Amino acid sequence: MDFKNMKRTFNQGQYGKRTSIKRVTQHVLMNSHQSSAVFNIVNSIIGSAIIGLPFSIKQAGLPLGILLLFWVAYVTDFSLILLIKGGVLSGTHSYQALVRKTFGFPGYLLLSLLQFLYPFIAMTSYNIIIGDTLGKVLKRIPGVDPGNFFIGLHFIIGVATVLFSLPLSLYHDIAKLGKVSLISAVLTAMILIFVIIRAFTLGPYITRTEDAWVFAKPNAVQAVGVMSFAFICHHNSFLVYGSLKEPTVAKWSRVIHIAVMISALISVLFATTGYLTFTGLTQGDLFENYCKNDDLINFGRFFFGITVILSYPIECFVTREVVANVFFHGNLSKRYHAIVTTVIITMATALSMIVDCLGIVLDLSGVLCAAPLIFIIPSACYLKLSEERWIHPDKIMSSVTLLNGVVVMIVGFVMTIRYPDDCSHGQEMAYCLSTNFFNNSFSSFEPTIQPSVLNTSTVQ
Repeated sequence: MDFKNMKRTFNQGQYGKRTSIKRVTQHVLMNSHQSSAVFNIVNSIIGSAIIGLPFSIKQAGLPLGILLLFWVAYVTDFSLILLIKGGVLSGTHSYQALVRKTFGFPGYLLLSLLQFLYPFIAMTSYNIIIGDTLGKVLKRIPGVDPGNFFIGLHFIIGVATVLFSLPLSLYHDIAKLGKVSLISAVLTAMILIFVIIRAFTLGPYITRTEDAWVFAKPNAVQAVGVMSFAFICHHNSFLVYGSLKEPTVAKWSRVIHIAVMISALISVLFATTGYLTFTGLTQGDLFENYCKNDDLINFGRFFFGITVILSYPIECFVTREVVANVFFHGNLSKRYHAIVTTVIITMATALSMIVDCLGIVLDLSGVLCAAPLIFIIPSACYLKLSEERWIHPDKIMSSVTLLNGVVVMIVGFVMTIRYPDDCSHGQEMAYCLSTNFFNNSFSSFEPTIQPSVLNTSTVQ
């Protein structure tokens, strides 16, 4: 074997002449950092809020809902890149610093409040989902008393917080969560497969509501709020951007395009198949629509509970950064790092113990927090900082995005207050109470009763 020729071929190949092993290693590491960034963004988008996307289709109408999902995905892609461009133009390295440089101290305080509230509410919703989904799974174990305290919502939330959420949230470097985010993305893909299976095996047994195929519905603006809650990851964008090896706007743009495309495809599939299964009966938490003795979906519930546990630390990173910037000048000692993290998680856990309806959480957080963070603030910062002419495409799109954000925030809030969404509060849907809906064996995907038995649309 001619080792000299092998070396020459290597040195003159993909990496250019006289490329050293060190440079090749750096190239691989840079790709690794970008991959971690992609998975962190995807994990942040398809976290707990993906479970509410079928509900947003119900609010908007199926055709319009799909169009709005793609629109929110496009605006998310645009505004995430715009945000980093604003940071480069202003010479800042955090969302808070960018807004302070652009709009002064009042803008900084408002952004800090929003940037704290959104991930904090997300952490609360994560806890609700963890307790609810894993509780239903544990109740299916033979011989387990459904009323057992140790499989109750509060106990599960407490155990998951102490054993998983808190230890993972104590990390200092968000890049270390890249592998965790990859696992979360794989589990989400498995959940999507289960939801698709049930669309074919369960959907035909559920009566379609009269407005199932309406193009558009009055609550479309509320639907944008729920979609915004799902797609927002702007609050941790600078953290992820900073985790890149030698970060540039070009590298960031590549990461965002890939991450948002993956997230959009998963979100549209999940939203449409979930909605098509239950149409007008779709709940704010899609898993509330499935029967408790559906063992295929119970696997999905288990996977989703794990996914949410793995997504939790990303939100905690952001809340901690906001507290550090506002109260500790951006620096936390090891001691205060642990104390602040523990206090934030304790507060989120306490709040999740008294809230059990995910729909209203997604609506309000979407219109009050997500809409400003996605639509309004990045666009406003860029419009003020950029010296491009007003006919420049970025400025035109920024102006349109800003106006859309204002409409979504104001109209969405009014609609949410005037027309709050119903919530099952953990009760079984009417069609599940008819009889044993599914065989106890996971091996059977087919309902065990006749379709006519399920022709009911009421919620008990």
